[in-house]
Amino acid sequence: MEELWAPPSPAAADMIRSLCERLLTETDTFADAISEPAVIALNAPALLADASLLTEDRELNRSDLVQWLTSNIQHPGIRVDPYVGPRTAAYIGDLVSRGIAPDFAAGWRAALAVGWRGWLTECVSRSVEPDVLVEVLDKSAHSLVQYALDSVSVLREASLAAAMGNAGTEAVALIQLIAGGAPMTQDFAEERLSYRLARQHVALVLWTDDPHRGMSLDKAVAALRSTVPGRALLVARASVGARWIWLSGPEQPDLHHLEKTLVKETQIRVAVGRPGHGLEGFRSSHQDALAAQAMLTRLGSDRQFTVYADVELVDSLTKDRPGAQRFVVRTLGPLAEADATLQQALLTYVQCGFNTTRAASRLYLHRNTVERRVSRANELSVVKVEDNPAYVAAALLVLEMIPGIAATTAG
Repeated sequence: MEELWAPPSPAAADMIRSLCERLLTETDTFADAISEPAVIALNAPALLADASLLTEDRELNRSDLVQWLTSNIQHPGIRVDPYVGPRTAAYIGDLVSRGIAPDFAAGWRAALAVGWRGWLTECVSRSVEPDVLVEVLDKSAHSLVQYALDSVSVLREASLAAAMGNAGTEAVALIQLIAGGAPMTQDFAEERLSYRLARQHVALVLWTDDPHRGMSLDKAVAALRSTVPGRALLVARASVGARWIWLSGPEQPDLHHLEKTLVKETQIRVAVGRPGHGLEGFRSSHQDALAAQAMLTRLGSDRQFTVYADVELVDSLTKDRPGAQRFVVRTLGPLAEADATLQQALLTYVQCGFNTTRAASRLYLHRNTVERRVSRANELSVVKVEDNPAYVAAALLVLEMIPGIAATTAG
């Protein structure tokens, strides 16, 4: 790659190398600081609404950061060649197939603003000669800005190549339009998707946090096909690490059966929307499933199978995390830090309509054991289940999603 400026002096090169070596140990923190403003600046609402794509975007931001830092450790202050590996190419392909066209230039401008401030802070914290500091800032500014320009150019070229070679773009783009609320007739959508919409639908999002486990997603889809005979199945490859699925039939599928089928692949996560009818049900169920996925990602929860109807209240509560912490502690008191078996027994008891026999069956425990645990849990709880079961159940669900939330309020 053509060099556009002279290399730095030995003193400036040593300082750049030293700064990059230190920052390389904090790439996760730096990537977190850069990712949010950068992805907002991309001006791609469909990207913001998809937790799998957001996770992948953050990881690629981290890769870009590592690429620039390691290059400047080896060759300080020079032009850095962007790297577009298989993971980046797959991500670009996913965006293109979904009809998502981010403003890469705006995203990089936002990332540079945050990155440069962090770099500047590191530079001025060093005790060096003013002339050396000025040279370090000059060379690193050239390198960072040129890296951004080169990266934008490479990403645009990759997007064009993906668009020219993606045969499934039309169908996935249509699903994206439906999910986004675009006006269209049911007949038109049915014809294009080859999927009957005038019936009951349940939407699922299957995803994995490891993009190398895409084969596991496809195995899970195959298992699903074999265990829901008599139901139509529509599957869309939303990204390298996610699949969107719709099940349709005369009635709602057995969710416990779905869970047993899908969680056999231990690295697969599943979010399920509410059932709905027709085109609007197709759309709303999918929006529910995406909301559940986004909530789990936001909370860092490792829960494997989540039905949004069960956690919608938790989603609302946990958008204000400090408020959720206070709610859990004030509602549950000592129960919030008690044995998890007590918490689970009380939550299951409420979810089973205060029926101890049903709760015992769901927990695979003796009825007397459940009664003892429920009684002990209720003794520990500040708010008693008979006084306000909705509050108790909501607090226990938040605790299930974020097991350490009560401890974070200590002190």
